[in-house]
Amino acid sequence: MRVGVTVPMALGEVTDGRMTTFAQTADFAGRAEGLGLDSIWVFDHLLWRLKGDPDEGPNEAWTILSALAPVVPRVELGALVMCSSFRNAGLMAKMSATLDEVSGGRLIVGLGCGWHKPEYDAFGLPFDHLVGRFEEDLEVIARLLRGETVDLAGRWSRYERAVLLPPPVRRPPILVASKGERMLRLTAQWADAWNTAWFGRVDDMLRERLRSLDDAVDTAGRDAGSMRRTVGLRLNEPGEGVGGDDRATDAEAAGLADLFDELEGIGFADAIIWATAKTPAALERIAEARTLHLAHR
Repeated sequence: MRVGVTVPMALGEVTDGRMTTFAQTADFAGRAEGLGLDSIWVFDHLLWRLKGDPDEGPNEAWTILSALAPVVPRVELGALVMCSSFRNAGLMAKMSATLDEVSGGRLIVGLGCGWHKPEYDAFGLPFDHLVGRFEEDLEVIARLLRGETVDLAGRWSRYERAVLLPPPVRRPPILVASKGERMLRLTAQWADAWNTAWFGRVDDMLRERLRSLDDAVDTAGRDAGSMRRTVGLRLNEPGEGVGGDDRATDAEAAGLADLFDELEGIGFADAIIWATAKTPAALERIAEARTLHLAHR
């Protein structure tokens, strides 16, 4: 199993009360690569506006991911996930092909349809028919990255002989985060990888999501092995507990390694860790768990 981590890029993730600087993001990513982890991931939001809390916002995801490419020259680079609502689909495909080439073929194009209405309202973006809009966007991005010329007269978008020039050096894999029937159908139709999150153990919900994905892949007539399955894990500090939230774990390295074993056993190829503490100690714990997991094979 490959093991990756999300990087700090928002307020208070490294220093209490202060915005994370790019230097801190780059340092965290470099430490993760140096410890042998397999991938780094960014979140894509314009702002968080939650009831009872002050507004917050991370740095812009694509800029951070692009800036990290030369900082970490080995690991895969991905997003959980780029919101299709924030960028024109043709532009998203163009950006993806360029970053994949710049990074030496290490990009995973993570995509999702969005969910946080306050950021749509704040930035004047339409919040209606999110999945319908995503369906058109996903088709455009997938076909352009395959090297096709795209004509599409959709309900939400129009493309006339759109093509990526220069053509993509390779077809970077598309990952879709999905759980509903319609989104799973689109994942099975267009994606190379799938993500479900957030979890701290293998439970009935996770198994049910796997079954739903398998059903969608089977209905699409695809080989089950052609879909890369990834799972997001939320990792609290040791002894911190999960605060009544069984969608997290506070396991030490040995327990985390056992979780990796179990996840791999049911078909997951990647564990992507969202550590609530963005510290060197957290990274060392994750890396130790990865080493123990590989030794169990």
